[in-house]
Amino acid sequence: MGARPWVAAAFLLPALVLLGALVGYPIVFSVYRSLFDVSGNGFVGLGNYGEMFSDDAIRTALKNNVIWVVVAPTVSTALGLIFAVLTERIRWGTAFKLVVFMPMAISMLAAGIIFRLVYDQDPERGVANAVWVSVHDTFAEPAPFPGAGPRPNADLKPSGGGAFTTKSAVRAAPSIPPATPSAPPAAPDSPASVVAPTDPAFPASPATPTDPASPVTPASPADLPLVAVQPDDVRDARSAAVAQPRPGSITGTVWLDFTRGGGGRPNVIDANEKALAGVKVEAVKDGRVVASATTAEDGTYTLPADKADGARLRLPAANFAALYNGVDWLGPALVTPAIIGSYVWMWTGFAMVLIAAGLAGVPRELLEAARVDGAGEWQVFRRITVPLLAPVLVVVLVTLMINVLKIFDLVYIIARGSSIRSANVLALQLFQSSFGTDVDEGLGSAIAVFLLLLVLPVMYVNLRRIRKERRR
Repeated sequence: MGARPWVAAAFLLPALVLLGALVGYPIVFSVYRSLFDVSGNGFVGLGNYGEMFSDDAIRTALKNNVIWVVVAPTVSTALGLIFAVLTERIRWGTAFKLVVFMPMAISMLAAGIIFRLVYDQDPERGVANAVWVSVHDTFAEPAPFPGAGPRPNADLKPSGGGAFTTKSAVRAAPSIPPATPSAPPAAPDSPASVVAPTDPAFPASPATPTDPASPVTPASPADLPLVAVQPDDVRDARSAAVAQPRPGSITGTVWLDFTRGGGGRPNVIDANEKALAGVKVEAVKDGRVVASATTAEDGTYTLPADKADGARLRLPAANFAALYNGVDWLGPALVTPAIIGSYVWMWTGFAMVLIAAGLAGVPRELLEAARVDGAGEWQVFRRITVPLLAPVLVVVLVTLMINVLKIFDLVYIIARGSSIRSANVLALQLFQSSFGTDVDEGLGSAIAVFLLLLVLPVMYVNLRRIRKERRR
C-alpha cells in the first residue's frame, strides 16, 4: 500500500463520495443555512441560535433530552446487566434472552403503535390501565352512583370536592310527652259539677299549645332528591318509600327524582321512582361529622336526634366519584416517563446481549476464588463482575446515549394531541421547525447543528475508548 497509494484511494473513493454526499454536505449546508432567516436570503448570524434558547417549546425539548440521556441509557444498561448475570444461573436462560431480545426485531414505528395501545386510557383497550384498574378495584370500593347530583333548585348544593350539602339545617321531631291522667269526676253535689250555662258572650276557650294534652306535629322528613343516575345503577332498585317522621329522630329518603316517561313532580316522591340504596348521609356541624347513616333498600335513612339536630346534611363525594378509568399515561405529566418505558422495553435486550458476551469472557477462576475466600454473591457481583465488565458497560452506555440523543419516532407516534408538546425532544422539534406548520428552515438548521454538538462529546469518548482497546 505504501508503494501504490492510488490503489487504496481507488477502493476508498466510492465510500468517501457516499459519505460526503450523505453526511459531509448536509452538515456543511446546515451550518450555512442556520445563519440565515426564514426566507434564506437575509443573513441573521447567530440570531437563530438565540431564538432557539428563548423559545419555550425548544427549552422543553432540551429539558426532556436531558431526562432521556440520564434515565433511558442508565435503566436499560442496569436491566441488561441484571438479566445477563441472572440468566447464567437458570436452565432456560437462552429462552429468556430470546424473549428479552425479541423487541429489537420490531421497528420503532411498530413499537410506537404497540405502546400507544398499551397506554390507552380505556381499560378495555389499554393493557397498562387494565392491570392498574384491576389492582385499584381490588382494594377500593366503587362509588354506588357515579356522576349523580342534586336538581339545580334543590336544597342540596355543591360543597367542594364532589360532595353536596344542604343549605338549611335539619331539626328533629320533638318527643311527645305521655298524657297526664284525667281528674276524677266530681261529686254530683259539688260546685265543680255544676255546668255553666252557655252564654254567647262568653265562648269556651280553645286548648292552648302549652297544654300537655294537645297534639304535637313531628318534623317533616329531610328528603334528598338526586338526578343524573345511570340507568344500570338503578335497574334492580326498589321503589322509593316516604320516610315516616319519628319522635327524637331525623328521617328522610334519598331517591332518583325522575319518572320514566315524564309526568313526575320535582322534589316529590312519585310512584315508581327508584330508591337509592347504599348512599352515605352525614350530619355536619361546624365542619365536623357528628352522625352518619346509610340508606336502606327503600332509600330511607335515620339519624339520631341528640347528635344531628341543628346540623346540615351532606352527601360525601365517595357516593358519586366517577368510575376509575386508570392512569392517564399519555397525559402531560406522565407522557415522557411512559415513552422512556417503551424505549427501555426495546433496548434492554440489546444491552443484555452485549453484556452477556462480555460476561462470557470473565475468568471463572476469579469468581470461584472469591467465593472460596468467603465473599458473598453480592460482593462477587459488585467487586469482581462489575469492574471486569466496565469496558462493556461503557460501550453499551455510550451507544445508548448516542441513540437517545436522536430519539424521534417513538415520541412522534406515542405522544398524542397536546401531550406532544410536553413530550417534545430536540429531534422532534427539528422536524417540526423544518417541515411542520410554521416552517423555519433557519431555526431547524440551528437545532440540527446544536444536536450535532451534543453528540460530538459522546462520540469523542467512544473513539478514545476504541483507541485504548486497540493499544491493548
